[in-house]
Amino acid sequence: MIVVITGASKGIGKAIAEQFAAANHQLLLCSRGEKSLYDTVNELQTRFPESTIKGRVCDMSNKADVQDFASWCLQQGTPDMLVNNAGQFIPGSIYNEADGILEQMIQVNLYSAYYLTRALLPKMILAKSGHIFNICSIASLNAYANGGSYSISKFALLGFSKNLREELKPHGIKVTAVCPGATLSSSWDGFEIDPKRIMEAADVAKMIFAAACLSPMAVVEDIILRPQLGDL
Repeated sequence: MIVVITGASKGIGKAIAEQFAAANHQLLLCSRGEKSLYDTVNELQTRFPESTIKGRVCDMSNKADVQDFASWCLQQGTPDMLVNNAGQFIPGSIYNEADGILEQMIQVNLYSAYYLTRALLPKMILAKSGHIFNICSIASLNAYANGGSYSISKFALLGFSKNLREELKPHGIKVTAVCPGATLSSSWDGFEIDPKRIMEAADVAKMIFAAACLSPMAVVEDIILRPQLGDL
């Protein structure tokens, strides 16, 4: 299976890559940071020699970059699975966040998935199979203090996922929206968090892997995960 994962050099994206590399799939990874991306590719290829792992640097906030990455992916074959994980969190309130934050959040958290999905879908539709996972957020479901434009963009990504699900039903392509609560990742850098109050990235990856293993007749439409003690 060819698995495309964006934002794959750390956090949830890397955990997903580890899960599918361990199952000997072919992975096509991207990240904005060149060193972290190729460190991840080399690490996973060493740990899981039966899998095939390739990476390409891509700034997912840049439409031309996304389209170049999509073309490179299609040169490797038709994707069986796409994980739109790339994203960014900037806390703040709508009334006082810096000018341009909404545009930045929409560009990184919504348009990245929109552009890449549109570029890969024609081949997936021809194959009449595939599975798209969009990494949304608990902030896609409820408003939170300091959510601001980040939450707006994640609500939009969930709406994108729901529309995509309806459109792709007759084409045999599954769509799953993944809404994790607080998960240990770079988004929490600088915060003092009790490790017992936050999920591990591997928790999210395991749920995605399980959903990807169902028969063609079943789809998990939404995955909602929260820390056992509730939201932070």
